[in-house]
Amino acid sequence: MASDVTTPDDGDPSSPTSPAEARRHSQLNAKRAEIEERVRSTRADLEGRVTEARAQFDQANERVEARVGRNLVMAIGIGVGLGAVLLLSLFVFKGLFAVFGAAVVVFTTLELATALRHSDRRADRWPAAGAGLVIVAAAYFTDGPTRWAVMIAAITFVVVWRLIAQMAAGDGRAPLEVVLDLAAVVFVQAYVAGLGSFAVILVARDGGELWVFAFICLVVVVDVGAYASGLTFGRHPMAPRVSPNKTWEGFAGALILSQVAGVLIAVFLLGQPWWVGMIFGAVIILSATIGDLSESMIKRDIGVKDMSSWLPGHGGFLDRLDSILPSAPIAYLLFVIFS
Repeated sequence: MASDVTTPDDGDPSSPTSPAEARRHSQLNAKRAEIEERVRSTRADLEGRVTEARAQFDQANERVEARVGRNLVMAIGIGVGLGAVLLLSLFVFKGLFAVFGAAVVVFTTLELATALRHSDRRADRWPAAGAGLVIVAAAYFTDGPTRWAVMIAAITFVVVWRLIAQMAAGDGRAPLEVVLDLAAVVFVQAYVAGLGSFAVILVARDGGELWVFAFICLVVVVDVGAYASGLTFGRHPMAPRVSPNKTWEGFAGALILSQVAGVLIAVFLLGQPWWVGMIFGAVIILSATIGDLSESMIKRDIGVKDMSSWLPGHGGFLDRLDSILPSAPIAYLLFVIFS
């Protein structure tokens, strides 16, 4: 008896297993495989390009780091973060600048007192940091003779502390070494808290925050100008025994930029004549350069490359403040003269 059932072999084109459907499925599978292969190829190509670009970037960063001795990417990141805090403290709430300045003075004092131990100098860290904190507070909250009396009292405190600590140690330290230790503790206070407090004094004055921002901008311009010009054109070392990477070409580039920036800052930020800007730029490049070379000389004398590793990409706090600290009293003096 014949069957009415249609089998897959009957050649019905609508059957999912018909030759036509099979060919269509085969074509779709081939197309899908082709697309997947293209996606894999494109992805592999992009990954290869990203890897190559990253390798080139790392190599370039390593070359720069080998030449200037710092991780440039990390240095920029830390610098941007500190700059943001600085702007916030200057133009949103000035009292925050005193807190920011006090924190920086404490860390920098601890850093310098610790580094001095490499040269066998005994500078008591926490008493020095506490004295620095008091000096910064006096700079912001007091005025006139009181401020200087507090500074003298703070320095006297660390000197007396060192003498008592030496007597308690009873280790027969030579008198000359004790005198040098006393000189070291006075130097730490005068260099870090003494110079740095002028920025806090300036902020406490009406309109002083603009001058603080101005002189820090000029220091940054000098630093960047010297770095870029020295890296590009540097041939003749300025002080090879102290700072081999600093060149006269870098100084010349920084001088030009400091004059341009000084005029622009004086006219558009401070409301001063253009010639005040030229004076501002000239004195800041001198103070910044002297500060940079002085800190380099200190590091060579105590035998360290960086004051610390507390700021990745920068070294230590003093490695970033070397040009700012001596520039602060200069900026304050110009403020008093021209404001």
